[in-house]
Amino acid sequence: MDTIVDQTQSAIDYAGELTVQLRKGFIVECVLLVAEHPAYASEIITKLEEAELDVVEGTIYPLLSRLSRDGLLVHQWQESPQGPPRKYYQITDYGKAVRIHLAESMTKLNQVIKSLRKEQTNE
Repeated sequence: MDTIVDQTQSAIDYAGELTVQLRKGFIVECVLLVAEHPAYASEIITKLEEAELDVVEGTIYPLLSRLSRDGLLVHQWQESPQGPPRKYYQITDYGKAVRIHLAESMTKLNQVIKSLRKEQTNE
């Protein structure tokens, strides 16, 4: 009985690690979609949460920095009526091209999975 419990927990852990990897690319596309219009970090987080994507600041801030450094986003400081200036992020043309190719790849992968699942249910 312990072996089944151990295997189940191992499978859950392994699937969890894979899910983390899948989410990384998925979150990039989501951020690039939100940044179609200028948005500051807290606003990006809120929009992702409203779309029912669980995100934490510790993930988004480093991601925004990396996407900016890689040329997918640009940022601009703007005065805020409620406190210090805010850094607004917006997608670049390069970021749009990356987003399009990423979306195509994800769509194709999703179609493959759907096809394989359909084969499994038809057997």
